[in-house]
Amino acid sequence: MSKDNTKKSKQTEQEVRQEQFKLYGHEVLEKVKKLIKEGNVRRIIIKNEKDKVLMEIPVTIAVVGTIFAPVLAAVGALAALVSKCTLVVEKKK
Repeated sequence: MSKDNTKKSKQTEQEVRQEQFKLYGHEVLEKVKKLIKEGNVRRIIIKNEKDKVLMEIPVTIAVVGTIFAPVLAAVGALAALVSKCTLVVEKKK
């Protein structure tokens, strides 16, 4: 049974591709909004210049209306604090 689980998780990993964007703080919120509207994004990770993860957003949860606004508010607040960051976007293939 564990062999089947391993195969499934490998398939899941292969179905996701990552893209990275180097952005300035003021660009982050607009990029996140744009990515969420695309609809094929699974997760967005915001990292600082030292490659430390500052925030992870599972977009499938963020799309739900009641959670969407606070997530964007948090991204906006974070963007105001960082000068440069990396946005790692996991998308469905």
